[in-house]
Amino acid sequence: MADINPPSPTTQSQSKLTPTGSSHQNSSVIHPALTVPNITNFIKVRLDMEKSQYNTWSELFKIHARAYQVLDHIIPSSTDAVTDPPLKDTDPKLWSRLDAVVLQWIYGTISDDLLNTIIERDSTAETAWNRLFVIFFDNKNSRALYLEQEFSPVQMEQFPNASSYCQHLKSLSDQLSNVGAPVSNERLVLQLISGLTDAYATVGSQIRHGDTLPPFYKARSMIVLEETARAKKVGTITDNSVFLVSQDDSSVNSRSSNNYGGRGSNNVSSNRGGNRGGRGRGRNGGRNNRSLYHQYPQQWVVPPWAALWQPWATPPCPYPTTPNWPHQSTSHRQ
Repeated sequence: MADINPPSPTTQSQSKLTPTGSSHQNSSVIHPALTVPNITNFIKVRLDMEKSQYNTWSELFKIHARAYQVLDHIIPSSTDAVTDPPLKDTDPKLWSRLDAVVLQWIYGTISDDLLNTIIERDSTAETAWNRLFVIFFDNKNSRALYLEQEFSPVQMEQFPNASSYCQHLKSLSDQLSNVGAPVSNERLVLQLISGLTDAYATVGSQIRHGDTLPPFYKARSMIVLEETARAKKVGTITDNSVFLVSQDDSSVNSRSSNNYGGRGSNNVSSNRGGNRGGRGRGRNGGRNNRSLYHQYPQQWVVPPWAALWQPWATPPCPYPTTPNWPHQSTSHRQ
């Protein structure tokens, strides 16, 4: 029986074009390495001769190169592991372009001193990579001795906070590993504890009294958390102190305003109404009032405690100036 619905010419033409279209799309695919806008966004460590962070830099670089399928430009693959024909043979132009991109990544993540040391005309990424390796693994024993002298005397009081202290120790440990003298986790944690200040003695005791020493990152986390807790406690105490001082100031201002409004006239009249017997205290009081007025000119015209000073009362016996004083005294003796 004949086919009722034969394929239309349009369908046949589409089926023929599909492989051609997919082949055209595959040939126009951009290599991942060509899409990297700025290498420093991915490799944040700048390789420097002084810091000796070669291991950290090289590990980050290898991870990035593997992710963007250009690792074989710095570390050639063995012939046994290669199953497909290498890109260097199938597309030499693309290979040369990718090698220049990787060389730009190397030059863009090292210091100017290292750049001037390894750069040369018509160099390849593999050549630049191998030269950096030789530079940082030369004179390893001398570098290890210098770093050991820097590592042992590190103290927390030399740094502004716990994070920078821990980071410096980790950096020295990495540099020692770079020159073939790795620092064990136990030694790194013990050095971290021994350099703590007295304020962190409690957390240091917790770390070293465990059954086993924790990993460095865990010990670092405990110290940083202790620093955060201490800073929060100091901030709370400061806020409470400021609140209490403000309350005291408001109460003092309230009392001074009441004294100025209710006792000023009474104080002036009481100071003026005293007899001669009270001149001595009145004068002293006046001097004290003037000194207090200069100290607190905006609060008191007359201090509030002046109302408590009253003129002296008349004594029960007569004064010597009273008439008939000798007669009275003689008769009294008789």
